[in-house]
Amino acid sequence: MMRRIIIAGALVLCGVVAQAQQQWRQRVITDMSPAILERAAWAKQEAPETITAAQCSRSAGGKHDFYSEGDYWWPDPNNPDGPYIQRDGQSNPENFVAHRLAMIRFSRIMGALAAGYMASQDKTYLQQALIHAKAWFTDEATRMNPNLLYAQAIKGKATGRGIGIIDTIQLLEVVQALKIMEKAGAIPPADLAAIKHWFEEYLQWLTTHPYGKDEMNAANNHGTCWVMQVAEFSSFVKNDTLTAFCIKRYKEVLLPAQMAADGSFPLELKRTKPYGYSLFNLDAMSTLCQILSTPKDNLWKFTADKVKTISKGIAWMYPYVKDKNSWPFAHDVMYWENWPVAQPFLIFGAAAYNNTDYYRTWLRLDHDPQVEEVLRNLPVRNPLIWL
Repeated sequence: MMRRIIIAGALVLCGVVAQAQQQWRQRVITDMSPAILERAAWAKQEAPETITAAQCSRSAGGKHDFYSEGDYWWPDPNNPDGPYIQRDGQSNPENFVAHRLAMIRFSRIMGALAAGYMASQDKTYLQQALIHAKAWFTDEATRMNPNLLYAQAIKGKATGRGIGIIDTIQLLEVVQALKIMEKAGAIPPADLAAIKHWFEEYLQWLTTHPYGKDEMNAANNHGTCWVMQVAEFSSFVKNDTLTAFCIKRYKEVLLPAQMAADGSFPLELKRTKPYGYSLFNLDAMSTLCQILSTPKDNLWKFTADKVKTISKGIAWMYPYVKDKNSWPFAHDVMYWENWPVAQPFLIFGAAAYNNTDYYRTWLRLDHDPQVEEVLRNLPVRNPLIWL
């Protein structure tokens, strides 16, 4: 009898959480439907373009290998032909970023198409999304190899680095779209198996290669983004072991080690772009909570070190999003004027805590930014597909 009562209670709690998410999902559709469908209409007209469309002679990899160069590395004025030197926070516009831009475009298209389907129930959006997914993951002529051996290379120093793993945060909304497509029966079984196999291989690389291990152990937003990716990809391929590892990592490493007692992220505040990095890390942690939370294990309510919660992190940052002029720290060395936009922590926090102030602020911000730096650091652009 007791076991039945416990099960019944869990089902009621699950139903309450699902109903709350559904209410917020419908609210977003009601308030944002014209913009959602406009972006979906754009995405529906776009043809696939993968990393095979552009190559760089400096890459140590092949045609199907993702390649990018470290953003903050520049030619040494005292040795122009020698190894690059670092200028933290200052992006070198001459570096190769074509593959990253292609992946950002892929992410924007897949997210927009999935959101268009959720707002309209029109499956033609998902049919178009499948064409893009197959081009990236299964078509032999255009697919990407499931690793990041050559990401964020530095001329004269490294052919690739673990820090480059952050580039595939752009696959978050791709995978979330794939989940929606799978649930809607919009992916043929053979294609679904092949796509999942790609992510199984990528997860294997992320969790065993030295680059992946280095990134997992990064103390700042890079460590957060490693867990965020592994959490989303493992939930797609139903790797419960890795999903449980991510929950443990959030509770025992990310939140207690990165957040101060007041809710700030000191390691991000020390950077040359403290505002943008604080937004970015909070977005990533909030997205982690959205991915991993269950009625039984709700990370939105978890407390580390007796005082550290994601709600405190949102509450700390929120006044500086509502009124950026109140920011008491140094201004970012670049892109200060381009933040904030419609940060996902606002809508996820609104849904988790039923906070209409967060929601109203999210509504008034830019939902379709075009600046490359913003797009690079905003992998969740269609929160509707996460609710």
